[in-house]
Amino acid sequence: MDLKEIQNLIKFVAKSGASEVKLEMDDIKITIKTGSESDTTIVQQMPMQGAPLMQQQMPAQGLQPAAEAPAAAPASEDSKYITIKSPIIGTFYRKPSPDKPVFVEVGTQIKEGDVLCVIEAMKLFNEIESEISGKIVKVLVDDSSPVEFDQPLFLVDPS
Repeated sequence: MDLKEIQNLIKFVAKSGASEVKLEMDDIKITIKTGSESDTTIVQQMPMQGAPLMQQQMPAQGLQPAAEAPAAAPASEDSKYITIKSPIIGTFYRKPSPDKPVFVEVGTQIKEGDVLCVIEAMKLFNEIESEISGKIVKVLVDDSSPVEFDQPLFLVDPS
């Protein structure tokens, strides 16, 4: 894989909106992360018979952190809240099934271990449990929406 192909891959990932892409082939390993303060692409060539490991870092040109723009304005207000993030990629559901009530609403008191939502990944429904106690302040994702790994789902007031 040459530099031009890597640059095209970076542009493709930037347009797709994915936050992280990992690509591993026989002799190369590429990780592209977007949406952070220092967007970087790490390219590692696997060592060949005693050759030193080559690692190259280059700035991901033209990538805009998509998720940071709307969240930047109320940052001081939201700083006292804890963000619950998605542990997996999949489809976010607020209800266990269409005919059941939602797991949590804004204002719901939660405790550690309470189920907050389910995320479907590859036909498996994974219950997402709270790791903290507090009150739900905001639901950040719409029902039946796709979510990425580490995407914020809920804001919780721990007090």
